[in-house]
Amino acid sequence: MGLPVVVGVDGSEGSLRALDWAAAEASRSRLPLRVVHASLWEHYEGLRPTVDAGVPGEQLLAEHLVASARDRVRDLRPEVSVVADVQPEDPVAALVQESHEASLVVLGSRGRGRIAGMLLGSVGLALAGRSHCPVVVIPARQPGAPPKPGRIVVGISDDAGPSAAAVFALAQAASRHGELTAVRAWRRPAHALLTHPPLPGAPASTQRRQAEEHLDEVLKGLETLENRKKRQQAQEPQEAPGQDGSETVVVHRSVAQGPAHQVLIEAADNAELLVVGARRGSGWHGLQLGPVNHAVLHYSPCPVAIVPDTYQG
Repeated sequence: MGLPVVVGVDGSEGSLRALDWAAAEASRSRLPLRVVHASLWEHYEGLRPTVDAGVPGEQLLAEHLVASARDRVRDLRPEVSVVADVQPEDPVAALVQESHEASLVVLGSRGRGRIAGMLLGSVGLALAGRSHCPVVVIPARQPGAPPKPGRIVVGISDDAGPSAAAVFALAQAASRHGELTAVRAWRRPAHALLTHPPLPGAPASTQRRQAEEHLDEVLKGLETLENRKKRQQAQEPQEAPGQDGSETVVVHRSVAQGPAHQVLIEAADNAELLVVGARRGSGWHGLQLGPVNHAVLHYSPCPVAIVPDTYQG
């Protein structure tokens, strides 16, 4: 059995959505689920429970939270092996440590604080920049069109060849028997006319062509990697039918003009998951998410996966 799916819980509505998403992911991937509550989360949220019978209120709350979360998973996903743990640590430090031995870490975009996005700002963004595995952030609400089952969207960066994010996105689409939309944004030069389509050879037309060529290169490299992986897996004994990685994923190309964050948010309107990459810096202050990732984390209509460039799949 592979590394577990880890989910951070704090009792909020967003936390419950994250728990349900993580349980579904663990079931689909045939992975164990690990439910984690960091007991210092209350200091971030400004909430202090009362003390009962000499037992610290935070401890009572933490034990109740993880027990309720474990029972919820056992009721909804009895096939999933689930364990729960309370850690007396800063939530960022605890979840970063968990990420060393996890397939991915899942958490909600908003905790129990009074300020919208509080948990995302204090924990989610920090974790996304420091995690050693992909981080999936689940929005508290999902406005827009209902998600199309199995539809995964990935943003294609400037990296040459297939990025870790693209590899992760393809695997997600395959596990859902779904489809992948690879999105590449490009910007019209500031001096170009906005009232007419770009003429062949004009700067805007050149930028669009370069974006299309780059996307083609990345997808060809991704196909090569996937074919190599399938050949390797075909030679290995499989634990269960349908787990040989041989699913064929339909890949759609999308090249759109506009700011990258806006293009990605629009593309993700009816997606099950939006995947973007991040260069994870070293040390405690190594956040390198960039403005695009910050924007999609706050405004995406669907769950967002932040995949560090060190991810090996």
